[in-house]
Amino acid sequence: MNVNVEELMALAERALAPTYRRPPIIFTHGEGMYVYDTAGRRYLDFVAGIAVCALGHADPGVAQVIAEQARRLVHLSNLYHTEPHLRLAEALVAYSFADRVFFCNSGAEAVEAALKFARKFARTHYGAHKTGLVAFTHSFHGRTMGALSVTEKPAYREPFIPLIPGVTFAPFNDVEAASSAITSETCAVIVEPIQGEGGVYVASPEFLRVLRKRCDEVGALLIFDEVQCGLGRTGTLWAYEAYEVEPDLLTIAKPLANGLPIGAVLMKEKVATVLQPGDHGSTFAGGPLVSAVALYVFERLRSPAFLAHVREMGAYLMERLRAAALPGVREIRGRGLLVGIEIEGEARNVTTAALERGLLLTTAGDYVVRMIPPLVVEKSHIDEAIAILHEAMRA
Repeated sequence: MNVNVEELMALAERALAPTYRRPPIIFTHGEGMYVYDTAGRRYLDFVAGIAVCALGHADPGVAQVIAEQARRLVHLSNLYHTEPHLRLAEALVAYSFADRVFFCNSGAEAVEAALKFARKFARTHYGAHKTGLVAFTHSFHGRTMGALSVTEKPAYREPFIPLIPGVTFAPFNDVEAASSAITSETCAVIVEPIQGEGGVYVASPEFLRVLRKRCDEVGALLIFDEVQCGLGRTGTLWAYEAYEVEPDLLTIAKPLANGLPIGAVLMKEKVATVLQPGDHGSTFAGGPLVSAVALYVFERLRSPAFLAHVREMGAYLMERLRAAALPGVREIRGRGLLVGIEIEGEARNVTTAALERGLLLTTAGDYVVRMIPPLVVEKSHIDEAIAILHEAMRA
């Protein structure tokens, strides 16, 4: 492919807002577990579009659904019904705790909607005073103003303050602190069962059980943010299933359409009953094209055989990482195919060295290397990734 990389890098410098730190590489296409650049070099992808491409790249089934639906109807808006968004909602309800679904376009939008719905629920049942929100250390819920308000990392928050008031942050996995933070003024508690961006910290069963109990005691709603850890990533369809604790609202997004933009809030009927036409909306959300693809992806992700494969590969990845004697490792944590490797040095140095050797990795904070491959990964890919990672960490 005749592409002038230097010209395109110069274009990026002058045309794009400088909100990302990207390497000077132009990727052109992908297939399965690999992506390719303009020079034809192959990279093993253990980022998956930040936990998005669950079925890998250029999946034939996804491509077929896109093509077929694009020839029929791409967009109509939420002024009207189309069959794909109704069938998708039906499937999400049938295979979750939820009774109703609200569609949006991203994880941050899903969090925004969940916070609004919680505020409306509290106002309807308890009055205007009950507005407090409880979130946790290491949390990441998105970069829009509401989602950012419940995201704890100061570097993300401070350039944009003042944010939404009334948010209390408690230490993650601290049962006593959480119990104290949740009061009669709390309208909602939002938590990731397994934190992603914040460092790949896994919630303890006791912690989530206490959150459920305290929310019930004070009349608050419990929101689980499974934007990154849901939809098969941890080896169960939903991360909450491993805890046997159900939320009142669940935010999902990343892998639902394998790269097309979609998010959703799943909710119990008691939340839906306080909502009225006009309370929230989105022009693009739940469009026929993205919903048709999402339904196809969801049917594959929820398959017992597919989930068993994720559990098998997750166990193999953890086993191989612990046996690899990687230099400078402090801790390896995670579940399924969401794994964080806390190291002694800067994680970005490792991801850069891995990229130079043909492996895509990302970070989860300053000192954690994150591995979030497509869920179709096989043992041979894991072996290849760990061999490259070992070289990168030695470098």
